[in-house]
Parts: sequence; structure tokens; C-alpha cells
Amino acid sequence: MNQKVRVRFAPSPTGPLHIGGIRTALFNYLFAKHHNGDFILRIEDTDQNRYVEGAEQYIIEALEWCGIPYDEGPGKEGGLGPYRQSERKHLYKEYADELISKGKAYYAFDTTEELDRHRKEHETKGKTFIYNWHNRLKLNNSLSLSTTETKAKLHAGDNFVIRFLTPQNQQLHLKDLIRGDIEIDTNILDDKVLYKSDGMPTYHLANIVDDHLMQITHVIRGEEWLPSLALHQLLYDAFEWETPQFAHLPLIMKPTGKGKLSKRDGEKMGFPVFPLSWNDSQGYREAGYFPEAVINFLALLGWNPGTEQELFSLEELVSQFSLDRVNKSGARFDPDKTKWYNHQYLQQQDEGKLAEQYTYELGKIADSKQFLFDPDEERVKRIVPLIKERATFVSDFWELSDYFFLAPETYEEKSVRKQWKEDTPEIMKDLIKVLEGIEDFSSENIETIVKAWINQMELSFGKVMPPLRLIVVGAMKGPHLFDILGILGKVESISRIKKAISML
Repeated sequence: MNQKVRVRFAPSPTGPLHIGGIRTALFNYLFAKHHNGDFILRIEDTDQNRYVEGAEQYIIEALEWCGIPYDEGPGKEGGLGPYRQSERKHLYKEYADELISKGKAYYAFDTTEELDRHRKEHETKGKTFIYNWHNRLKLNNSLSLSTTETKAKLHAGDNFVIRFLTPQNQQLHLKDLIRGDIEIDTNILDDKVLYKSDGMPTYHLANIVDDHLMQITHVIRGEEWLPSLALHQLLYDAFEWETPQFAHLPLIMKPTGKGKLSKRDGEKMGFPVFPLSWNDSQGYREAGYFPEAVINFLALLGWNPGTEQELFSLEELVSQFSLDRVNKSGARFDPDKTKWYNHQYLQQQDEGKLAEQYTYELGKIADSKQFLFDPDEERVKRIVPLIKERATFVSDFWELSDYFFLAPETYEEKSVRKQWKEDTPEIMKDLIKVLEGIEDFSSENIETIVKAWINQMELSFGKVMPPLRLIVVGAMKGPHLFDILGILGKVESISRIKKAISML
């Protein structure tokens, strides 16, 4: 590629960004960076009726959190801004006028009522109303009116739209980098509105003009824009501009595989569909996912590296990404797999950082509970390596380690029946004496001394270790038992054994 690659992600600020949008942004970013190109964010806010306060900031924050920052966009001005369409309003009229002067577009004065009447008439005959070569000369526009009549209407300030004059009897040969060659008969296309009387362009005109002026080389967007490809190609031809290369990404499908993934699927099945929380919908960030995990699972929704590798750093994704390995068919969303990815990334996290996050969580829990120990970071740093293997999220840590901070109040009934035998209290009383004599109460030292005592007393490990775990933890769970004792310390460990003897 001789020309510098420039791609854009162009969301509308009409609400939160769906993870499908994040994946579109990600594929644009990966493609740009693979070719040492630029990734541009453009806010398509021409539809002011649908504009939602805070949505633009949400989009920017979501991209930053995911670790896929843009090179140019709002707040990062390159030389080809501004990057909000509402701030580019003055540009579009001149391009709409250019199409009219070239005979590639026309003024249409049809009122909403007139168009509704035509639609209803067609429906009664079992037909669909399409505004194009079939009927354009019978409708209220500058093709059916004389030049004088048209000028008079414009001069009088009549409401109008500018429609594209779709060529008749042409076979369009389109190319998509993912789907290959596509042929379209122009006779089935309608004369789309390009410019509205409120002075705002429609998506189609603004999109083409902005992509051209921002020197976009590749348009990588969702499959839902595939029906617009023919019009966009015709617009490039009408302006006599070089057309960028197009690639339409497959949809992200529901976990059942049928239909497009929606917010409702997430609510019903209990998983996020937004990167960050929005109103009452939880985002991946707030659900405890690592951004690296989100990026990793999104990259493999619709793209296939051609190997068995499943875990990729962003650098690896950049180096391996190519559009020819993007699938044509939709990619099924698997909520369990997203958790698997988060588990993998949690294992790779710096333990100091995990301890910091868990200490923060403990601070919130401590408000409602009476902890044995102050949850200081040093103690937490010793606990995290013992429990993280079984965790998917940092929020799982409490359930896996609550016994370090709270002595058991009850003991798992089934385990008590199985582990607490007639001779257990006597064995535990003897064990207390052994523990009392240990000076260096470290995990390794406790293990050496207790195991030597078990052998010396000719006891089975099954008579000592399982009931001891039940006493210390309250259930048959947790990491290496001597690690737990080492962290609890001599006084607390003995106190728990005495308590269990009296209770059980």
C-alpha cells in the first residue's frame, strides 16, 4: 500500500456504545496499526433529534479504557478536522449544490402528507412505494417542474430535500474486502435523500464527503451498512473521487446463534453488552473485566488467526491482524468464554495490583463486618497468590478468602458428619500443644513439625488434616492448609481449634 492507511470509526452519539461498536473500532485500529496508519474518531451527530447528552464522552472514555486510543478526533485535532459532523455543517451544502449543478441530484418538494398518500396507494395495490426512476417524473420535484417553477419554490422558501438521481439500467460492480465481488442492478435502488431542508445532510452525503476530505483509504464498518454500499459507490463516481476500499464486518450474534446480540440478551442472561456502565446497565469495566480480556475476546469474534492461539496481547493482534481472515458469517457471542478470558488475564496480573484492588474491596466490606485483622495491603499480598487461581474476577476474592478475616461461626454440616469423629477432639487438643511449641510460625515450619508429629503419633493424615481444615475455614475449601495457618498466626489458629472443640 503506497498511500498511508487512514481508517475511521464513526459512531453516532445516540446512547452507549455496544460491544459490537467497540469491535468495529478495534478492527479499524488493528488494521491501521498493522499498516502503520492512522485511526480517526469522527462523531456523526447530524441527527440532532437522536442526540443523547453524555454519549460522546462515553464513546471517548470507552475507547480509552479498552486501550485503543484514536490518533485524531475530538480533543486530538489533526489537520483535517473538525471531527464532529455538526461542526462541519457549512461544508455539506456546497457538495449537495455541486451534485445538482452536475445533474446528479435534484430538489424534491414533496410534503410528508403527499409521500404518505403515495405509500398507502401502493400498499392497497400490494406494492411498495420507491422514489426512483419509476415515478420521479410524476412527483413534486425539479425534474417534473420547469426551471422557473423550481426557482419560484426555492425563492418562496418552500421546504425541500435534495435527492440523489440514481442512474437507470446500470450493473454496478462492487468490491468488498471481506465478501468479495458484489453486483447490483441500479434499477432496484431508490433516490435517497442527501440533504434536508433544516440545513443538515443525511448520513450518506456527510459520510462520503467526510471520508473524502479526511483522506480515508479503507472504510471498515458493520454488515448493516452493506445495503448502502451501492449508493456510496455511486456518490464517489458522481463526484469523480477516488473510492476507498470497503470491508463489512460480520454481526455479533446472540449466544443462541440466532439473531443479532442485543441489550435485552445481556439483561436476560446476566452479562454486559456495553464496555462501561450506562444508566442501569452494567458495563464490562464495572463487572470486573480487564480491558485486555475484553479486547482479546472481541478480536476473536469474527476474526480467525489461523492457529490454535487464543490469548493475544494487543501488540500480537496488531502484528497478526488481516482483513482476509475476517469471517463472512456472524460470530456467536459466548458469555462463558468471556469469563474464561478474564480468568486467564487475572492470572497474569501483577499481584501487587490485585492486592491493591482487593484491599480497596475489603475496605468497603469492613464497614459492615467486624474483621479479626485490619485488611492491610501486606497481609492481602500474602493472601492473593493463594486464591487467585480459583478466581475469575477480583470480586470473587472475598468468597475465596473470607475466613482469613472472619473466624467461622458455623461449620459445613455434611463435612462435620464426615470428618468429626469420636477421637477428633482429643487429637486436636494434642495438636494445640504442638502448635503452642512452634516459635517460627511460618507455613514451611508448621508443615515440617506437624507432619513429623503425625508420623510420630502413628496417626493417619486423614484423621488430622481434613478436620483441621474444617475447623480453620468452616468448610472443605481453600488453598494449602499450612499457608492459611501461617497467615492467621499462632494465636488465631489455636483459638479456632479451641472454639471448634467446644462447639462440635
